Amino acid sequence: MKNLLKKITTMLVLSCCIASYGQTDSLVQKNDSINNIVLHEYNQKLEEVERLRVADSIKKTELEYQLLKLKTTDNLQKEELLRQLKLIEENEKKRIEDKKVHIDSLRNTAKGYPVIGAMKDTLFYIYSKIGASTPQERAINISRKIEKLYEDDFFKTDSILTVKSENTYDIVYGELIIMSISENDAIWYGKSMSELATSFKDTIKNTIDNARHEYSWVKTITRLALMLLVLAIAWAITWFIGKGYSKLLIFIDSKKGNWLKNLSYKDYTFLSAEQEVQIILFLVKIFRWFIYAILLYITLPIIFSIFPFSRMWADTLFQLIWSPFRGILVAVWNYLPDLFRILVIYFVMKYVIQFVRYIFHEIEAEKLKISGFHADWAMPTYSIVKFLLYAFMFVLIFPYLPGSDSNVFKGVSVFIGVLFSLGSSSAIANMVAGLVITYMRPFKIGDRIKIGDVTGDVVEKTLLVTRVRTTKNEVITIPNSSVLNGNTINYSVEAMEKGLIIHTTVTIGYDVPWKNMHQALIDAALRTDLILDDPKPFVLQTSLDDFYVSYQINAYIREVGKQALIYSNLHQNIQDVCNEMGIEILSPHYRAARDGNITTIPADYLPKDYKAPSFNLTINNRDDY
Repeated sequence: MKNLLKKITTMLVLSCCIASYGQTDSLVQKNDSINNIVLHEYNQKLEEVERLRVADSIKKTELEYQLLKLKTTDNLQKEELLRQLKLIEENEKKRIEDKKVHIDSLRNTAKGYPVIGAMKDTLFYIYSKIGASTPQERAINISRKIEKLYEDDFFKTDSILTVKSENTYDIVYGELIIMSISENDAIWYGKSMSELATSFKDTIKNTIDNARHEYSWVKTITRLALMLLVLAIAWAITWFIGKGYSKLLIFIDSKKGNWLKNLSYKDYTFLSAEQEVQIILFLVKIFRWFIYAILLYITLPIIFSIFPFSRMWADTLFQLIWSPFRGILVAVWNYLPDLFRILVIYFVMKYVIQFVRYIFHEIEAEKLKISGFHADWAMPTYSIVKFLLYAFMFVLIFPYLPGSDSNVFKGVSVFIGVLFSLGSSSAIANMVAGLVITYMRPFKIGDRIKIGDVTGDVVEKTLLVTRVRTTKNEVITIPNSSVLNGNTINYSVEAMEKGLIIHTTVTIGYDVPWKNMHQALIDAALRTDLILDDPKPFVLQTSLDDFYVSYQINAYIREVGKQALIYSNLHQNIQDVCNEMGIEILSPHYRAARDGNITTIPADYLPKDYKAPSFNLTINNRDDY
């Protein structure tokens, strides 16, 4: 039964070790690698020192043998041999001192390999090698031998002894050498070899005795009872938490009408009372699960600490949960210097941008004038400069961002850049066109313009698009690349200083004198509101066609935003004046025989006794007929 418990214990410990190994991060692996290198270099140096020690030992034996063979009268040769023996002893002392100094320098950095006891606890550490066995191999072999002794049902504690050999002290059990203790081991622990051997022997005895006592039937039953008690207490606490949670929900539901009101500002409601209830219930639920997590976190280590084989699991569980938080805290602490650098760069650049904005605002207000730089360029140029400054700030900050030197970070940055370049070609074209349009100055906000078939007032200019409101209150969005590739007519740019010339064409028959027609059109223009008297309207005869003459009236206006209304009034006045002057406005394809046809002038403009003329027929009488 005892062996079965031990096998189960071993399996659980191996599982825990595998899980712990799965959680080992790269930093621990790196430290272990460094530790292996340090110990390897140290042990290589010890091998060289050991070879010198063996050579000195052989030489010392030879010198002592020669000294015994000398006669009492050979004083000179005896003194030489004694001198050589003394030199070897001094070298031995110096060798030991050098070992101590070197080990002292490694004591705070090098990490030994643990020897595991019967209760799966660490008994002591091995730092140096013996013969061909590395420290790690020695620790593993000693742990296996201790495990073997623990599994021996006929094991006797008092049979573990320490035996002095030629260069080491051995801890033996019968014919089994559990471990050997060298001079280097003793120096690592700052003891003599005999003292260290006795200490290790007692430690091994205690771990086997304690393990046999801990795994006894009485202890096992007691621990099972304690585990059941802990589980019962945890279940009771869980039950009380559940009951308290239900009562709390009922209490919140009963008081929500009195406690909770709509959270609003003026006419806007940020949170309604019902939304506040949902948020409170969500927070209460999160708090309940937080309490459950704490209870589980406390209960499991207590249960694990009851059984000897699972006591190390409590530390492992604590490390699994605490290590990520500790890693985050350590990373944040280590990142603080870089964070301060980022903040310094940000605030310096912030005030630089504010200074640049002040300069461009002064230019826009025409307080600061720069030759060749127009005031309406100020804010677009400021936007470009601000973008460049922010880009420069990002370049300065980038090396201090966490993970910026990792290959994953660089790969994601390149991937995003490729996506941006492939998916934003048209957007980039519009942005470049927007910059070009800004410095071409073809129009500004509020100007009446015509782009292609679109005529209206400019209401917005951005780097990507231009928005125009038509006379029908339609807002049309035009990409800047289309604006740059086409022609733009600006009606407003010269209107205030020189006036905008509007024009319309009327076709009149050749029977109407051109002077009369010129006067009629000028009079009609002068009657029209918003048409300027000075400069005076003028008429151009644009063509002499087969059946009519084309007269074009030109007039100056300043209110370019009211062109549609002005044109409408002008056309009305042309009709009125022509009717008043007895001028018929005939369409190009209108034909009329004057005899027998009523005039096209409206009746309001005709005399009251006006009658349509009759047909005139002339008959010639000829003798031939």
